[in-house]
Amino acid sequence: MLKLIASRLLQMLLIMVVVSLLLFLIFDSDKFKKQIAVAELGGFAVSALSEQDYEAWLEKKGLNVAFYERYAKWASGVAHGNLGRSFEKNEPVLSLVAERLTNTGILAFWVFALMIPLSLGLGIVAGMKEGSKRDRVVSFVAVFTTSLPEIATAIIVTVVFALGLRWVPANSSMVNGWDWRQLVLPVMTLVLYDFGYVARMTRASMAEVMTSQYIRTAVLKGLPYRRVIMRHALRNALIAPFTIIVLQLNWLLSGVVVVEVFFQYAGFGKLLLDAALFGDVYVIQAATLVAVCVAVVSQIISDVGYTLLNPRIRFG
Repeated sequence: MLKLIASRLLQMLLIMVVVSLLLFLIFDSDKFKKQIAVAELGGFAVSALSEQDYEAWLEKKGLNVAFYERYAKWASGVAHGNLGRSFEKNEPVLSLVAERLTNTGILAFWVFALMIPLSLGLGIVAGMKEGSKRDRVVSFVAVFTTSLPEIATAIIVTVVFALGLRWVPANSSMVNGWDWRQLVLPVMTLVLYDFGYVARMTRASMAEVMTSQYIRTAVLKGLPYRRVIMRHALRNALIAPFTIIVLQLNWLLSGVVVVEVFFQYAGFGKLLLDAALFGDVYVIQAATLVAVCVAVVSQIISDVGYTLLNPRIRFG
């Protein structure tokens, strides 16, 4: 196990180095450097920056040296938390990204806290008796909710619960501080969209396990049905759903863009979109590195968890 973790951590380090190099190659072009220079010098267009001012800016920033020196300086700054300053927000990128990640983390916590027991419970109940009435009902609901785009689900829940029943506010901008009611609609939208996919995977895995020979043998031996499910079927049925659930971290980090923008929720997804529209280069760089890091870490967690749940891999 330690060997596996060490191997995955080494892969993570190599991936982050490659990604950082690719990012630096993209944003080290004259186009992006002139864009940064214009923003820092207070210009309004690239044409407003003279060649002499641009050369002076490059020398001041130490960007007129060899490529490997520029990359080493940038990578060292990133490693020490120096991610630059946001042009749009006029504040350090590190604190800005940390704040928005915290907001998205709160959103993700409630999404997973509701989605995991709901999807696993319904998937297990449906898969225990494949083809039964409850299996068909759960499968229909799961397919229906997953087939609706996030934006459509967001509109429906807003019309029903905010504009119709007026139980919760339609806007989650948090301009007046935190209010738990502002989380209701974004969390509901993400749970409704995502739980069906996990429930269907759990149902398929549970249905496959229930037709296995060792389950039939346990039932024929007269073991209590509850014991057969809890001690024999459930562990093997949760292997595939566990991997899917962990990998949902990647989807959540990118999938929240639509939800956060629609509800004006100040999270990571909205930050990334605003930075892309404004051309906030340093924020885009930092957000990309964070997204790749989350993707790699979630893959490591998935591999380790899959190994713990599957003895054939652990002892193979």
